[in-house]
Amino acid sequence: MSKEFLVRIDLSPPPDVDEGELSRLRQQEALRARELASQGVLLRLWRSSSNWGNWGLWRCASKDELMRLLGSLPLRPMMAIEIHDLAPHPSDPACENPPS
Repeated sequence: MSKEFLVRIDLSPPPDVDEGELSRLRQQEALRARELASQGVLLRLWRSSSNWGNWGLWRCASKDELMRLLGSLPLRPMMAIEIHDLAPHPSDPACENPPS
């Protein structure tokens, strides 16, 4: 059974990072995100308008699996990550059987 997680990622490259290396890592990051999306793990991704961050909707079997997948991101050493476990809400407008 899969669970969904809302993940907040803030990226903070060190001030002395080589711009060429950062560009290379960002390209690898985009490729990895596409791989995870094609596997049905990364469902949605939104950019934060205030900084180099994003919010993502992820689906996997467990939080441990999610942590392993997040660890596979090329920019992971530069990331602060916040994970929110999600559960169905009875008043969700997308719910097929809303409460009466």
